[in-house]
Amino acid sequence: MGTVIDSHFLALTAIVTFGYQLLFFIITALLKFDKVTDFAGSTNFVILSLLTLILKGSWHMRQVVLSFLVVVWGLRLGLFLLMRILNWGEDRRFDEMRSNLGKLAVFWIFQAIWVWTVSLPVTIVNASDSDPDIEARDIIGWIMWSIGVSIEATADQQKLIFKNSPDNRGKWCNAGLWGYSRHPNYFGEIFLWWGIFVASTPVLDGAEWLVVLGPLFLTLLLLFVSGIPLLEESGDKKYGNVAGYRHYKKTTSPLIPLPPVVYGSLPSWVKVAFLFELPLYNRNLPKEETLGWYRAGSPGTKMG
Repeated sequence: MGTVIDSHFLALTAIVTFGYQLLFFIITALLKFDKVTDFAGSTNFVILSLLTLILKGSWHMRQVVLSFLVVVWGLRLGLFLLMRILNWGEDRRFDEMRSNLGKLAVFWIFQAIWVWTVSLPVTIVNASDSDPDIEARDIIGWIMWSIGVSIEATADQQKLIFKNSPDNRGKWCNAGLWGYSRHPNYFGEIFLWWGIFVASTPVLDGAEWLVVLGPLFLTLLLLFVSGIPLLEESGDKKYGNVAGYRHYKKTTSPLIPLPPVVYGSLPSWVKVAFLFELPLYNRNLPKEETLGWYRAGSPGTKMG
């Protein structure tokens, strides 16, 4: 694939992404209507994958399959999040932004960067003239996507059902997959995008391998910035003084699904080094609990 073609496609997707996000930013800023935020982000992926596929017009199997996978993921997640926010009400992330245009603009700019960067693998595949035969890496990537999207969709539905039940009002979700991971939906999303990257590697050459920044950016974003840290902070503030919740955190993996009996028995250094149990996720627990967080916890009954 020539460098000129690369530049054209990358520039076009950047322009479309920032234009699309600007449109929804204006709607949000003028109408104080922030219910379309996640819908705008998810559907932007759909637009980029279809746009690059159609404009290139080569319709290689790898291009069609990866574009299809992104469209399915984007539409499923976008519609789910839109229906959820319409049902639940205002998005609390914007409580401090609605009257601050600068903070709101920064959020939308960051969302545009997220969409464009994470889309890089499918953008480069669709822009490529290279069409090697389907190989093991393609199949592995497609399987990873299938597993990831299934976990994400199942976790989303389980939490929605849990939250909509009056019996669970004021409780943290530990139903289904949430009993094996504190954030199974994020695990699914990270896993499926690494699958997209793996399936894109047969056409990558030279500098094109930089598309690994897409899934890497997503992973770092969810681990350290706007994903798990925010939800852990919110949960700790709500339930940090509840013994059952603290036990849930000690026996439930923050990201990678594992049986609680396995995770709870692992040494603290294994949890930190290999399973993302970062101190960042526990700094809002009561002080005495935080100080003893990485000592082996005593067994107890899971509550919720």
